[in-house]
Amino acid sequence: MKIGLVYDPIYLEHDTGSHPENSQRLIATMSRLEEAGLKKKLTLLAPRPATIEELETVHAPEYISRVMREAEILRRPAPPPTLSGEGRVVSWLDPDTVICSRSYEVALYAAGGALTAVEAVMNGGVDSAFALVRPPGHHAMRNRAMGFCIFNNVAIAAKFALAKFNLSRVLIADFDVHHGNGTQEAFYADPKVIYFSTHEYPFYPGTGWIDETGIGEGKGTTVNFPMIAGWGDEEYLRAFHEVLVPVAQRFQPELILVSAGFDPHWADSIAMMQVSVTGFAQIVEALKKLATDLCQGRLVFTLEGGYNLQVVALSVAATFDVLWCNPIVDPIGKSSARKPGGFDQRIEEIKKIHHILE
Repeated sequence: MKIGLVYDPIYLEHDTGSHPENSQRLIATMSRLEEAGLKKKLTLLAPRPATIEELETVHAPEYISRVMREAEILRRPAPPPTLSGEGRVVSWLDPDTVICSRSYEVALYAAGGALTAVEAVMNGGVDSAFALVRPPGHHAMRNRAMGFCIFNNVAIAAKFALAKFNLSRVLIADFDVHHGNGTQEAFYADPKVIYFSTHEYPFYPGTGWIDETGIGEGKGTTVNFPMIAGWGDEEYLRAFHEVLVPVAQRFQPELILVSAGFDPHWADSIAMMQVSVTGFAQIVEALKKLATDLCQGRLVFTLEGGYNLQVVALSVAATFDVLWCNPIVDPIGKSSARKPGGFDQRIEEIKKIHHILE
């Protein structure tokens, strides 16, 4: 079995300083893969930059030009220090999303890294792949950056797979703690793509309620599973097994893409969910089985969130262990926090909306 890893040091050049989404996330992860002896077993895939035409399948040309222009401005000689003694080093595309002089090029390689992973899986070069890229993407909208995201890597990858490999059905599963509003927007009226998301709700960005199910020909192809703060492994696994699995079996995808965000972990301070590293591994196991059963094992992961460095590193390593059928290593363990109720009612509401029979 060949498992692909898309990575390049260029991803470290999106310099966000002390921002939660920073290069240490990838440095810690690559170190863990090296220490655990996993990196040498992987098929390393060199990313390419996405083309403008590929970006335009999801993003407006004027938005792409704006990102390019902002980065270009930051490459110019810095102005004299201001009265506060600060020069121009970074800019902000939105209140959460920082950009430096290299960010546009790095974002091209982030989107292109997802495309590289898809191409390798679809061409049979690897059985499955993980695009260890940054900046993340699932909040990026057609005409704006959001939530640390510049270009929507997974959405661009789905559009690429549909066009280049003449696919008619792609499934995107997103277990980041935040709802992927940009991905939902990209496919809200598209019957060729199912978007399934588990996310803390109510929480940033405020979208992703159960009645957001798509419009027009895409009605029913958006499946949101909003989670109450405090739910953990058991609730996430039931959401995947009892909702995603029957939805996927009905849809019969030809490729599964995953927005892998590890911020639902109980030790990640950015949110309030209670998933463990073992829980993430069990989610990956469910996705692996779906891919094996439905689409010849074609499975591509793309990194989204996750801001506790140890958690991200262990969780990515656990993902590869699942793909290789290795034992899972979880030195952090599970949370002992008391969980809120209400899950049974929530899952029954979602099953009713999406016509999932027992």
